[in-house]
Amino acid sequence: MLTDIVRKSIKESCLINKGDNVLVGISGGPDSVALLFLLNSLRKELGFTIHLAHLDHGLRSSSRKDYQFVKKLAAKLGLPLTTRKINLKNIIHRGSLEEEARNARLKFFSDVVKKEKADKVALGHNQDDQAETVLMRILRGSGLYGLNSILPKRRIDGLTVIRPLLSVSRVEINNYLKKRNIKACVDESNFEDIYLRNRIRNDLLPYLEQRYNKNIKEVLSNLALNTAYDYDYLRQSAQSVFKLSKKGRISLNKITKLHPAIMRLLFRMNIAWVKGDTRAISSRHIAEIEDLVFNRPIGSIVDLPKCISIDKQKNALRFYLRKC
Repeated sequence: MLTDIVRKSIKESCLINKGDNVLVGISGGPDSVALLFLLNSLRKELGFTIHLAHLDHGLRSSSRKDYQFVKKLAAKLGLPLTTRKINLKNIIHRGSLEEEARNARLKFFSDVVKKEKADKVALGHNQDDQAETVLMRILRGSGLYGLNSILPKRRIDGLTVIRPLLSVSRVEINNYLKKRNIKACVDESNFEDIYLRNRIRNDLLPYLEQRYNKNIKEVLSNLALNTAYDYDYLRQSAQSVFKLSKKGRISLNKITKLHPAIMRLLFRMNIAWVKGDTRAISSRHIAEIEDLVFNRPIGSIVDLPKCISIDKQKNALRFYLRKC
């Protein structure tokens, strides 16, 4: 039973504590609606409260219907709801539309968390999302950092984000809703192959299931989880070195003696310290910094996306934000 799976996931990964106020991000789609009903069925037993949050990105003409649906659902369940509407198309894009949408959601959740004093943000990502993300990052040439993918619990931009449905397939979610006659909205853009994720969802994963491995989604999800454990161990090792270093600077003498895995993580940590995150930084960019360390002369500079630069000084690498 799906409720038992979610209860087990919550307890094993310590996703929700007694007394928590959980902010549930709800789009109106099947995943978030199923998450809401599952958490609502467990909230008295586990001793937590729920506050709903719905963001309308203003990208679809049908988004007004999603808002009305979520509003009625919140009233039906007697749960508090915070909503916001933006026009993402009017925002000056520095990155992809997908990245801008993600940033807008995080900003919205952060605002609501502060206002409502929420402890966690629960999102409806599931096993299929995990598999799609892993494949997408493989195709983009990701390393270990990218393959650790979605985690059941993670700190993101100061928020504690939990994903109780990560071990649940999309088929199981749809069956759960159908069996209980629970309605949900359908985002028609999920069927348009203009985005890489949609092409992976609609074409590549079904092909791999039919021709190579019917359990490919579970295999990819397990790959992400196992990689996450390996990455976390390396991250902790790199963090101990980072704490002893001057932020934004790495000693050339010290870094050339480190294992390449730790060295690459130190690059990412310094980039995150300068910029706030490492989005838009790929394995190709990390390789370019390595080349700067070992092959380029003193005074050389590497310019990365998001206005990040690294210059090679006599005794150190310096990470900084350039004017752009």
